[in-house]
Amino acid sequence: MTRISPFLTFNGNCREAMTFYHNCFGGEIQFQTIGDSPLGKKLSSEIQEYILHASISTKHFTMMGTDMIEEQGLMQGNAVSIWVECMSKNELYTYYHKLAEKGEARQPIEQTFSGALLGGLVDKFGKHWLFHWRT
Repeated sequence: MTRISPFLTFNGNCREAMTFYHNCFGGEIQFQTIGDSPLGKKLSSEIQEYILHASISTKHFTMMGTDMIEEQGLMQGNAVSIWVECMSKNELYTYYHKLAEKGEARQPIEQTFSGALLGGLVDKFGKHWLFHWRT
């Protein structure tokens, strides 16, 4: 079955917020900084400390977060994305194209440096969606 998890976007305070949520809910917490990514070493030390990906996993849910915001900055509407962890490549493309109808495909489906497929869009209701499939 497909799994849907909240993916929260922050403005430089992802570590603080996710630590707070972890203190509230418990579970396992993980952080990956921009400095940990292949391109991170080319950026300033300040930018390297920002969170590329954070997650809290419990028995009942996974919550994710990042400090990576779009060029226009953090706005009402893009602070939370609905993360869809797909079970197959076909499922990813099916959901992506169905939800993109009358919406805006902002991030075409692409292979990430980790080998996964990732794509993002805003649906016709203004909701942000991220689709992921790990090969």
